[in-house]
Amino acid sequence: MRTEVGIVGAGPAGLLLAHLLHLAGIDTVVLEARSRQHVEERIRAGLLEQGTVDILTEAGLGDRLHREGLRHDGLELRFDGTGHRIDLHGLTGKRVTIYGQQEVVKDLIAARLAQGQPILFEVADTAVHDLDTTRPRITFRHEGRDQALDCDLIAGCDGFHGICRAAIPTGLLTVFERVYPFAWLGILAAAPPPSHELIYARHERGFALATMRSPSLSRLYLQCAPDEDAHAWSDDRIWAELHARLALHGAASQLREGTILQRGVTAMRSFVVEPMRHGRLFLAGDAAHIVPPTGAKGMNLAVADVRVLARAIEAFQRGRNMALLDAWSATALARIWKAQRFSWWMTSLLHRFDDADPFEHRLRLAELDYVCHSRAGAMSLAENYVGLPLD
Repeated sequence: MRTEVGIVGAGPAGLLLAHLLHLAGIDTVVLEARSRQHVEERIRAGLLEQGTVDILTEAGLGDRLHREGLRHDGLELRFDGTGHRIDLHGLTGKRVTIYGQQEVVKDLIAARLAQGQPILFEVADTAVHDLDTTRPRITFRHEGRDQALDCDLIAGCDGFHGICRAAIPTGLLTVFERVYPFAWLGILAAAPPPSHELIYARHERGFALATMRSPSLSRLYLQCAPDEDAHAWSDDRIWAELHARLALHGAASQLREGTILQRGVTAMRSFVVEPMRHGRLFLAGDAAHIVPPTGAKGMNLAVADVRVLARAIEAFQRGRNMALLDAWSATALARIWKAQRFSWWMTSLLHRFDDADPFEHRLRLAELDYVCHSRAGAMSLAENYVGLPLD
């Protein structure tokens, strides 16, 4: 097989890159280890920055997003039993949209198949070769046959545990990482959300987050131990803890209980590799960086990565020069580190650290109070949350 760009991974990064390159007239083949059903049904984050919505809309992928997405003009910070609304739209003129990552993936797969472009699901034994030559190659097994795909470039969009980053020789990448001493116990519940906007709560018992997937489906999170067994928590225990951490002084609970449809534990880490390139292999999305979910940046960073990468690839394939590809890693990393900083800050501000003393606890409360009562403080949170400028 032969293509211009071989893409490993059919998540948001790989599929959007393929779509943007197709619009530019560049041939791609997408390879995915999992089944189509798996990638369309796996539940992931679902908050889109304004810039992400704009990119998807400009690429012709916005119809269902605009019809079904839940637009939010603000968010609420809760601490000391009091709620404080941050007016995102009033401060920045931008908003965020709740639209599940799996829904974005469904839209991208539908668009690719409608274009008659190849996605090979359930491939096995995938490996990348000859990365430091002008003719890199991907080998894999599909439908019982060993195959090879010759490319001009390879995009490694296969996630944190994928094969692409691991294929780069030892010593060529610098890894920056922080593993946090807690995790999130998350549930999807058949219950209306407690608010029409997200609620981030700092509580002495630990962090809590109330968000949603639809007007009838709540997505709720509790800070827990990193080795927590989600199934060791009874439904009653989960709801009791959510009521406690989301409580407001002198007010009845806004939380509405319902059947818990899914539950799981999400580890918390910050991770970046530099550079995001080796020869003709380019890493994008979770293959190159992970952020703690507190700042809602994961999928948005993946979208920003491939937008820049698509432009660089187009310039290269049109025979102009290698300048944009050579600059791509540094360009992407400048945005990635700003998102890492914000995600680290939100995580540190809102979570309970077991080794923190009362002095640190008071500092966090003072900082939250400043953010909620200073326009400058609120503006800093708002402009990062809705997404920094893409250009």
